[in-house]
Amino acid sequence: MTTAQSSAELLKSLSLDARGTDVFTGRHQVIPSERAYGGEIVSQAVAACMKTVDADRSIHSFHGYFLRPGDVHAETVWSVDRVRDGRGFSARAVSGVQNGKVVFNGQSSFHVPTAGVSHHDVMPADLPRPEDLPTAADVLGDSTVRDASYWANDRNFDIRHSPSPVYVTANGERTRRQVVWLKAYDRLPDDPDLHRAALAYLCDYTLLEPVLRNNGVAWADDGVMTASLDHAMWWHADGRVDEWIALVQESPAASRGLGLAHGKIYSRTGDLLASVMQEGLVSLPAT
Repeated sequence: MTTAQSSAELLKSLSLDARGTDVFTGRHQVIPSERAYGGEIVSQAVAACMKTVDADRSIHSFHGYFLRPGDVHAETVWSVDRVRDGRGFSARAVSGVQNGKVVFNGQSSFHVPTAGVSHHDVMPADLPRPEDLPTAADVLGDSTVRDASYWANDRNFDIRHSPSPVYVTANGERTRRQVVWLKAYDRLPDDPDLHRAALAYLCDYTLLEPVLRNNGVAWADDGVMTASLDHAMWWHADGRVDEWIALVQESPAASRGLGLAHGKIYSRTGDLLASVMQEGLVSLPAT
């Protein structure tokens, strides 16, 4: 996939077609698992909600549940319920349906920005520069393991890890923290809502990786299976996903087969753009 094709695929994922009043359809990028990528599902739900609010308000929070795997070969029909429109806030409920079954449910909140309290956690000072980290293609080379070609060539973002990624091996320190730099391959339109939705899109790539890293296992290991169960996100400031952003991740807890992860998304200049949390099913190889 070339960079131009990659950006086109991202824009296609985030461009929903209107089917009726507050009803939209979304198409999915075909990936090896043939299950719709979770970040794409979340971003389409967010984009559908955005289409039903006035231009004076922007999304500040979203909470959703993955109920069934999405089929990459089927459209998802997104129906939005205008729960409330107030003077300063709007609330929306959204559901995604494939083949008559709900695959995702979410709730979102929008508000009219006002002057008020302002502070945020400072971006860690010890982050490596993205230019000093290898690309996924550099790491994977000509590997023929499961999904290697997709990880190296077919994702819509340049993704660079510190410590080294756990695509094929997890031989480094067992830690519950990692940093991932991401950037869209090509320049994207200036629409702020597009970049807000794209932040939701990219989060799901790596959020559960600290759980794998802490257990010394890699994505390609036999017996590894993960599934996102829920997703919560808060937007704090506007930024661009076609410029480098840092996803600082940690897993505070894992138990009973479930792993919890949270992330802070910073711009290259240190602004905290968003916070995200997710719980997922994590099944590891039998020991």
